[in-house]
Amino acid sequence: MMPDNSFNDAFTMSQFKGKYVVLFFYPLDFTFVCPSEIIAFDHRLKEFKERNVEVIGVSMDSHFTHLAWKNTEINNGGIGNVQYPLVADMDKSIINAYDVSTGPGIALRGSFLIDKDGIVQHQVINNLPLGRNIDEMIRMVDALQFTEEHGEVCPAGWNKGKAGMGASTEGVAKYLAEHSEEL
Repeated sequence: MMPDNSFNDAFTMSQFKGKYVVLFFYPLDFTFVCPSEIIAFDHRLKEFKERNVEVIGVSMDSHFTHLAWKNTEINNGGIGNVQYPLVADMDKSIINAYDVSTGPGIALRGSFLIDKDGIVQHQVINNLPLGRNIDEMIRMVDALQFTEEHGEVCPAGWNKGKAGMGASTEGVAKYLAEHSEEL
């Protein structure tokens, strides 16, 4: 299900080569925690786009179910007209490839930050009742882009605008001497 509500059977991850991707899995349409996460991603979509990040949601529901959920008012448990793709993984091939299956059941809440070369740089998997933190994913995008740009690592609690750390014994010592109280 594309943002314009069209169906795209030719959708592949390779079309996002050269862009960062947040690929997230959720259990099922018309469930409980899922709409809050999907709407939260949509509310922050501009922040992801400003960072050259594509957001893609995946569940085992059909594209028809995705469309019905988008057409259901938010006040009635729907998700509204979210502006990023929702992939129908009915055969669970993507769910299994990212190892977020609950077995014969549904997908866990897996979130994957994929770099411009298609390599997973960050992943987190939440159990079914635990909603994910979308702002933390934005922070991880910022951290990845910082390390790529500056060649430094991001210490615990790092946020955009804060100092990085040189990836050496000297870099650690210098960072801790200046910032250990902030940790």
